[in-house]
Amino acid sequence: MEGLTGLIIQLVSGAVGGNIAGGLFKNLSLGTLGNSIAGIVGGGLGGYILSMLGIGGAEAAGSMDLTGILTSVAGGGVGGGVLLAVVGALKKAFSK
Repeated sequence: MEGLTGLIIQLVSGAVGGNIAGGLFKNLSLGTLGNSIAGIVGGGLGGYILSMLGIGGAEAAGSMDLTGILTSVAGGGVGGGVLLAVVGALKKAFSK
């Protein structure tokens, strides 16, 4: 159950991170729905990458302690923001 909770935290954090990145970088924004979708995917990927590196919060620790939750939030938020920036830059490059 801890793994599922960690994944949900990462996905929600990714959606928030994607929308924050979209607000900060207006030229890369995909709109609220696009920012959320890119953020959710990026949050999942960010959490997966962190767990593969052995830093992965709840999944690595085996329990939902504060460190695991914060790692899931950080990994999801950063992953969501990064993926939004990449997708937004690609969209902008191909629209020229």
